[in-house]
Parts: sequence; C-alpha cells; structure tokens
Amino acid sequence: FGIGVPKALQTGTWFFVGMLVGAFAFGRLADRIGRRPVLMMAVVLDACFGVASAFAPDFSWLLALRFLTGVGVGGTLPVDYTMMAEFLPSDRRGRWLVLLESFWAVGTIVLAVLALVAVRWEDEAWRVIFFATSLPALVGVVLRLYVPESPMFLNRVGKGEQARAVLARVARTNGRSGPIPELAPERAGKPPLSELFAGTLRRRSVCLFLAWMLISIAYYGVFVYLPVRLSAQGFGFMRGQEFLIVLALVQLPGFALSAYGVERWGRKPTLVGFLLLSAAGCMCYSLGSSTLLVVGSTLLMSFALLGTWGALYAFTPEVYPTQLRASGMGMAGAVARFGGLFAPSIVAPVMATHFTLALAMLASFLALGALAIRFVDVESRNRALE
Repeated sequence: FGIGVPKALQTGTWFFVGMLVGAFAFGRLADRIGRRPVLMMAVVLDACFGVASAFAPDFSWLLALRFLTGVGVGGTLPVDYTMMAEFLPSDRRGRWLVLLESFWAVGTIVLAVLALVAVRWEDEAWRVIFFATSLPALVGVVLRLYVPESPMFLNRVGKGEQARAVLARVARTNGRSGPIPELAPERAGKPPLSELFAGTLRRRSVCLFLAWMLISIAYYGVFVYLPVRLSAQGFGFMRGQEFLIVLALVQLPGFALSAYGVERWGRKPTLVGFLLLSAAGCMCYSLGSSTLLVVGSTLLMSFALLGTWGALYAFTPEVYPTQLRASGMGMAGAVARFGGLFAPSIVAPVMATHFTLALAMLASFLALGALAIRFVDVESRNRALE
C-alpha cells in the first residue's frame, strides 16, 4: 500500500488488541454456554478473517481484518487449554499441556521458512504470508468438529447423561469396554467474573495475573526490542528469519524440560526455576559484546522463556474450578496481551538510552514473576480438577 514500516506495524498492534478482547470475551463465554461451541466460533473467526486479510483492498480494511482475526486467535487459546485440561488424567495433564504449547516452536519454524519463501513475491509477500497462516485455522475448524464437549462442563451444568455419553466415547476410542457408572450430580451455578477475586481464589488470581503480565512484558522486551538494539551494534543477523529458526529449535528442549519438570518437580518449582534462569540469562548481555556471548545469551533466553510459557499454560487452568476455569484462562491471556501492548512504552525508551538499566529492568520483571508464582497458594501436580 506504499506505507512505511512504522505504520505497517499497526497491523500487529490491532491484532494484539483483538487477542486481548477475544481472550477475555471467549474465555468468559466458554464458562457460560460451553467449551465446544465457543471454541468453534473462535476458530471460524480466525479462519474467515485470516483468509480475508490476504485480500484486503486497502490498509484500513487490513487493520479491521487483523483485529477480527486476533479476536479469533485470542479466543481460541484459553478455551483450547481449558478443554484439554478437562480431558486429561491428573498424572499426565501437566506434561501434555506443556507439549501442546510446544507446538508454538514448530509453528515459528514453519513461519520463518514461509517468510523466506514469500520474499519472491516482493510487495505482495504479506498477502502470501497472511493467506498461508490462515490455512491451519481452516484445518482446525474441520478437526475440532470431532472434539466433543467437555464432560466436566456437562456434568457441572446438570447434563450428566450427555457427560456419560462423552466418557463412553472416550473409553471406546481408548479400547476400553464396560458401562460408564452414574455420575454424581455436580450442578453448579454460573458465578460472576468477580468470583475470580473473591475468597480463596483472590490470592491465586492476583499472583497469576501479575506473573502473566510481567512475563509478557519481559518476553516482548527480549525478543522484539533487544534485537533492534543489538542489530544497531552489528548483530543484524539476529533479526533474520534464519536466526529465528535457530531460536525456535532451541525452544524445543526448553519445552521438553518443562514437560518433565511439571510432573517430576511440580508446577511452581519448575516455573520459578525457569523464570530465575531467564532473569540470569537476561543479565548475561551486560557481560560483553562478543558474538559468542550475545548469541549464547539469546539462545539461553529462548530456551528458558519458552519453557516458562509452557509451564504457565499448564499451571493456570488447573488452579480454577470448572465453572471459572475458562474465565481464569481468558483473563490471564488478556492480561498478557495488555502487557505486550504496553511493552513498547515501558521497554523501548529505556533500551534506546540505558542498555544495562533496561536489562536489569527486564530481569527484575522476571524475578518478580517468579516471586508472584511462589505466592500462588496451590500446587496442582497430581491434583484432581475441581
């Protein structure tokens, strides 16, 4: 459209705003009307407006379409993790939730390769990228047609027989036979959103949401604004797609260690350990400007911060009761996007003028995130969902 890069980056801003809205609204809606219909709505939004983005006739249309795509993506994440948590046994739930998050790294690798291929379309490369990145959502629409409603949600809203039918289907799929016994009725009301900050949930919500925000600010500071500063000092390769592939490959063992840790050591110890390792890795940049040190610090940050995200996505849905689980995940996702939106005004000015101070600030955010996790009043390893 003949516009400059700063203006073009508004597409990312509006996508983030959409994710914030989608996470909050769809997470709440999933606790009101059910996981499956809300998940389908979110994925259809993602697919339809993602494809439409590739055919935007002008920049204003593109901004609107990226916002609506963000609503779909933001709404998908909390409901996906909530739903998967409610299907998994307690002794393996954390591991599989981390592995679900690990596909973030796989997607990053595919996207980097796509960007390298798309440059041959020159000015139309962005259309190719938006179209290609919408295809997984189209596949997701089809695949999620086969995912039943959560039996935990069904039983909580008084639909015990439907919950038994889902459990029978799960048993058949896993090669088990025998009748499903009657379920104890657990009909519960639909508490208001304020219940997240009432009673026993108040402390865990405040601590968790604070951690989500601090980690998000630090994450975007490290992977968006730090490479900009370092590229101006001769490390321009750090902003290339090839280096992005290397970073994503390093994330995979981070996710693997996180998946092991949440089951072996617990959710909170694993999260605190990864966050403190991330804080230490952040300060490594202040030790010198050799290529080996800068690249090594970046790889360590990629390993540790993505391991943090994996454990955080596993831990959060486990600490809320069924009638507030998706709302809690949605609120956490919205808070994270809020932190990401404010990262430019918090990190960029300091990074541009006082490099070591910026590093200390990012490390302190991560350390405070570890402290917030430490004060969450429950450890969910091997804990049955409420």
